[in-house]
Amino acid sequence: MKSDNHYEAAFDAYLRECGAAVVPVVEARRSYLDADEVKSPDFIVVGPHDAKLVVDVKGRKFPGTGAGGKPRNVWHNWCEREDVESLTRWADKFGDGFRGVLAFVYHLATAVEMPAGVPDLFAFRGRNYLFRGVLVGDYRAHMRTRSPRWGTVHLATADFRALVKPITHYLAPAPDVVESLT
Repeated sequence: MKSDNHYEAAFDAYLRECGAAVVPVVEARRSYLDADEVKSPDFIVVGPHDAKLVVDVKGRKFPGTGAGGKPRNVWHNWCEREDVESLTRWADKFGDGFRGVLAFVYHLATAVEMPAGVPDLFAFRGRNYLFRGVLVGDYRAHMRTRSPRWGTVHLATADFRALVKPITHYLAPAPDVVESLT
């Protein structure tokens, strides 16, 4: 976690408010997974109901901007291909029950009004945020190249809408864990 990153600070505060155990990962240096150097996740989270997550936060503004800096009402969901590959490896390495989640933390412009009852809307340090997430395996299965030059990927709007969930959805135990408890 980068202490000067307001997206990550808001996400951390929100998870704690939800009763999750949160381990922010200090990103001063690259981490090693087996013999390979990989990008570190931002958080390791154990939810209040024992959900186990490895999380990479993607901070975005809403509305986003398009060509020439013109505002566009788009929920940007791009990230680097390396983010997807590293998060997948971390979740696998942590083992049974751990799920990799790409957390999209949207800083909402002052003029944006969300309908009453929208889950995971959070006011923090004078800003409003909306927290959404996609399982990294689902993201990986549907991602498309955005920029080969920059190594970025994204989901088509229809895929993103089908896969994205409020972040609190992931704080519940994984479905296979719930089934084994019943």
